[in-house]
Amino acid sequence: MDERDIRLLKAIADLETGSPEQLHEETGIPVSTIHYRLNNLRDEGIIVNDLYDIDLDALGLGVTVIVEILADYSGSHETVGEKITDIEGVTQVYFTMGETDFVVIAQLSSSDMVERLISDFESVPEVERTNSTFVISTLRESHRALQQYSLDTLVDELADE
Repeated sequence: MDERDIRLLKAIADLETGSPEQLHEETGIPVSTIHYRLNNLRDEGIIVNDLYDIDLDALGLGVTVIVEILADYSGSHETVGEKITDIEGVTQVYFTMGETDFVVIAQLSSSDMVERLISDFESVPEVERTNSTFVISTLRESHRALQQYSLDTLVDELADE
């Protein structure tokens, strides 16, 4: 995998599409080259389906860290949340109730990146303390919540009468 492949994967994530034409507009990579590279990324197991989901382990971002952040702030939690969200590698941020103010999920490539991530959190003035947990293995990871429900349950809970 080279820089073009990474640029292509980044464009897929940013644009949320695998359209070769839109990827060409974003990256400047010729459409024929995009087709070729997408096929290779599928063959390598990096792109895992037609929805262009990416296997982060195969890509090299297989270190998942869950970080609890305790913060001291007088203004809006959104302001602190934006600072946390802007840190490179952070993929999910949740504002929570209880002792923990924020729960953060980050996808990283190495323990060096974990160290940088924690330093970046600690450089946010409102962050008092962090508690980090390394994920050993993923038992379920779905970005499609509807898959976790039966059709009957969804209809019962969500359909208008």
